[in-house]
Amino acid sequence: MFNPLDYPIIILVGSLLIFWGSTWIGGSFRKRQGNLTEDIIEDFKFVLNATLALLGLIIGFTLLMAVNRYDQRKTREEEETNSIGTEYLRANLLPAADSARVHSLLKNYLDQRVLHYESRNKEEVLQIDAQTARLQAEMWSAVVAPAAAQPTPVAPLILAGMNEVLDSQGYAEAAWRNRIPIAVWTLQITISIFCNLLIGYSAHGRSAFLFLVLPIALSITFFLMADIDSPRGGVIRVHPQNLGSLVESLRSQ
Repeated sequence: MFNPLDYPIIILVGSLLIFWGSTWIGGSFRKRQGNLTEDIIEDFKFVLNATLALLGLIIGFTLLMAVNRYDQRKTREEEETNSIGTEYLRANLLPAADSARVHSLLKNYLDQRVLHYESRNKEEVLQIDAQTARLQAEMWSAVVAPAAAQPTPVAPLILAGMNEVLDSQGYAEAAWRNRIPIAVWTLQITISIFCNLLIGYSAHGRSAFLFLVLPIALSITFFLMADIDSPRGGVIRVHPQNLGSLVESLRSQ
């Protein structure tokens, strides 16, 4: 399903056109109405200032939501790296053959996780997720079988470590799906349109540049929020630096 929020450039261009159009419409209304009395002008300024203040508050709140979600995705990537690295070390406690199999599966699994973070193609992501799920099943079987065949004091430790590996991937996926709600986008876009209508209404007869200041500023702000909030479509993304470092570390061994 196509989601325009996954393409920040569409948000930039679309919001700029919508907000500029709103400003132009506001100016057209002012042309038809003519001169205003002092009382109406004072009331208008009060409404304009209150609306702009409300818009600033909502934008700040939404931007904070986007940044928090970005930080959460980074944190989950770090936790996933730690869980995989820890389980790789714990696998040394298994018999040699089982240890080698778990190590091999964890390396392949780690490669798939790095690809998952780096890929932008949805079809490729689906293939990666399918391969990840298959490897997870194999990794769990690889630690359950020796634990069931020969129970030892370290078996629960190894099983718990593998469980953390699987759980950390689920938490990371949940963090990627945690986006700014559509209702929040709708609210701030609606208020932005009202603000641009009022700006256009107040800028009647002045420089045309005034009609573009707020639309440009808002469209850039919305672009930034959409970019941070989009896990794959944006420029500002979570790169698997920790996972990549672990891959290099295991290769060197």
